[in-house]
Amino acid sequence: MEWKYREGKEELHKLEYATALEAIKVFNNLISLRNEKIAGFSTLDYLWSLAKDNQEITEEVSDSFLEEFFHLFKAMKGKADISSGWMRPLLEKDGVKIADFAQIKGREAGISRSNYLDKLYEKVHNFIDRYPSGCDDYLIKEREENRQKILDYFGATINDWNDYYWHLKNIFQDKDDLENLKKLVPLTEEDIKAIEIAIENKIPFGITPYYLSLFDFSRNDRKNDYQVRSQVIPPIHYVTLMKEHRKERAYYFDFMGEHDTSPEELITRRYPMISILKPYDTCPQICVYCQRNWEITGPMMPEAIPSEESFDKALDWFAKHSSMKDVLITGGDPLALGDEKIKYIMDRLCQMEHVINIRWGTRTPVTIPMRITDKLAKLIGSYIEPGKRNVCIVTHIESSSEVTPELAEAVMKFRKQGIYVYNQLVYTLETSRRFQNVAARIAMKKAGVDPYYTFYPKGKEETEDYLVPVARLWQERKEEARLLPGQFRTDEPVFNVPRLGKNHIRAWQDRELIGLNKEGQRIYLWHPWEKGIASVEPYIYKDLPISKYLQELTKRGEDIEEYKSIWYYY
Repeated sequence: MEWKYREGKEELHKLEYATALEAIKVFNNLISLRNEKIAGFSTLDYLWSLAKDNQEITEEVSDSFLEEFFHLFKAMKGKADISSGWMRPLLEKDGVKIADFAQIKGREAGISRSNYLDKLYEKVHNFIDRYPSGCDDYLIKEREENRQKILDYFGATINDWNDYYWHLKNIFQDKDDLENLKKLVPLTEEDIKAIEIAIENKIPFGITPYYLSLFDFSRNDRKNDYQVRSQVIPPIHYVTLMKEHRKERAYYFDFMGEHDTSPEELITRRYPMISILKPYDTCPQICVYCQRNWEITGPMMPEAIPSEESFDKALDWFAKHSSMKDVLITGGDPLALGDEKIKYIMDRLCQMEHVINIRWGTRTPVTIPMRITDKLAKLIGSYIEPGKRNVCIVTHIESSSEVTPELAEAVMKFRKQGIYVYNQLVYTLETSRRFQNVAARIAMKKAGVDPYYTFYPKGKEETEDYLVPVARLWQERKEEARLLPGQFRTDEPVFNVPRLGKNHIRAWQDRELIGLNKEGQRIYLWHPWEKGIASVEPYIYKDLPISKYLQELTKRGEDIEEYKSIWYYY
């Protein structure tokens, strides 16, 4: 079949031709002996047994497996329908006539194309409009009402609300706080049970009063606030697994292998010119899917502050290593520290001539924007020396609904001091609907935040409820983000390979699709970033079945026909 295509004996549309050859390459990968050995099973055996109607295997093989091959064979036959695109049928359904731009020239062509692009924008805007910004008037009003309910409940004032210490003192995190939560916002029985298990077993859980005000106080079904609730209310599967392994979780859940990449206490190093400094191993609020849930047991833990001796030893390590051009200060959330501690860190690092960029990784603009005071912004900005040293903020906004006037004000305090603010978004199930991340990028741009990374959420067992297939992130980049202006889509989609570091999802050279198991999981071999520099073993990863992901979208009211091209991203 491949040589028929290459010799021109089978005529295909040029785009279908490219997809067909890619699919044939994938098929060859799936049935190669070398890849069977690496994956530990034979995809070809499953296919052969199905063809021979082997009942034992037929009962084992999932629908997800069959769906994968149905679409793979369609692509190999040139019938993936990639050339017309997923949006064309939607436009035609709306009565939009797609002009043949090859048949018209000059101004006529320009006008025709412009009219078509207007119609395309209308369709895209309809998608984006599904995801309101926290700066939309009606959401501002709704959240002001929520704020007042919280203040009334605690007998507090607006002055209390504007004081970040008040929020730190009133984090919802224990049994009494759960009772308060139940009186303030409607929760499902499953929500309550999961929170109870978390609290009883010291599984990370915590919500700031400010972030609670972003909830929809009128209902518990997450119809309008799923992006917000999913970040802080743990699923049952998560707390059950964390409880089961709580005694050995320091190693069981250390998915990224930080124990093996720490040359000194409080430091993580995977790359030649940058290392992580962790001066504060806790946060005001806990993200359920946190990479470091193995070491954080709750919000604002007193024991999270390291000893002065270990802290100074870590800073001494940076002083001794002139290769450290960039220092990422993270945790936990380091901006939950007091100003004096922050000043001490900056004073020490800025005495090191070799450190030319300092990044503060923080979620406080999202969880307690009041923490970003004028004094703090001026303090951090005072260490910028043009031509010598830069300082920036990297935050973690997950959705457009988190971009509030309070967040925008906090960001602007940094920007006025010459401090750029970047965002790292974790691409979870709850942030992966069509054009959802596009809406987030637009909202961020309005607030002065530049997209930086879009992270694949990794296959941690306890966070399986948040996973999406690798193909969805690649699809989003090509079919949605690509429609934005370039400066709106400056984020790079990456897979943080456990123990190895970041790989770019857009770069096919960084991964191989080597198998498809009977559960319908694609098996990827991720190459290390050191490839071409050092000999390091690649990482085998079992992806989430695409059909399982589409089923979850269907439960949430999505039309999966709008995602049909996902199968052709490998």
